[in-house]
Amino acid sequence: MIYTVTFNPAVDYVMQVGTIIPDATNRAMGEKIAFGGKGVNVSRLLKEFGADTTALGFAAGFTGKALTDSLENDGVKTDFVFLKSGMTRINVKLKGAEETEINAAGPEILHEDLACFFRKLEMLSDGDWCVLAGSIPRGLSKGIYADIMKSLRHKDVRFVVDACGELLTETLEYRPYLIKPNVDELSQIAGRKLCDDDEIADLARQLQKDGAQNVLVSMGANGAILLDSDGKITRAEAYKINAVDTVGAGDSAVAGFIYGTMCGYDTKRLLNFACACGAATACKVGIALREDVENVLNTGIR
Repeated sequence: MIYTVTFNPAVDYVMQVGTIIPDATNRAMGEKIAFGGKGVNVSRLLKEFGADTTALGFAAGFTGKALTDSLENDGVKTDFVFLKSGMTRINVKLKGAEETEINAAGPEILHEDLACFFRKLEMLSDGDWCVLAGSIPRGLSKGIYADIMKSLRHKDVRFVVDACGELLTETLEYRPYLIKPNVDELSQIAGRKLCDDDEIADLARQLQKDGAQNVLVSMGANGAILLDSDGKITRAEAYKINAVDTVGAGDSAVAGFIYGTMCGYDTKRLLNFACACGAATACKVGIALREDVENVLNTGIR
């Protein structure tokens, strides 16, 4: 079983707009609602490939109910902790000549809510995967992902961490199977802008020395770099695509890495498959379907 954890999922309200005029009534030319969150996105794509996955996390209010209903309707199993107050956040995204996003903070997680979540983690067994992805809401410490890994260290669980800053670095002592920073997040850890592959590889090796088993660095249109558990660096060029919306592309690469690992892909094929999953999602609005990934693999040009 592959469990994904999304502490701060969201309902994204996306509106297509023209020029926004301040202090006036502006009207959208189109709108849509999408349900997301990094772990949720990973579960969506894994489901497309028939993997057994369950989405965990916190939900609240009518928006939380809409989120879990949407996932269940799409065939993704869920086991969220429902909060007694607040609501799952709504993020407003204005897309036009310029793009503006207003992301809500999300509901507060109380001690009893967190205790309930940790009880749910007891269901994880040897051989399971656990994906810890995305930001955290109010009331949680930067060490929460490390606390989860610590609580399960007596079990043989493969952890994947897709987060930034301390949320990521605090987990390294518990030897996550994979960490997936993008190049900007890696630069944040370094405290300076990383300008070339050698600098990226050097910092990846440092993170591996600190505990990460595999390090996948996504670089958008510049492709990706994988430092595997044997200390080998593999570079993949990005697929040449017409990007429509890059939201969820990194999450899709994580799903591809997990699925490819479960299928026993060698390192080169594994990295190419992860990149294809990311590219397929970037080609559309929303998370890719299986046929989208297969289309990129069959027709993608590097």
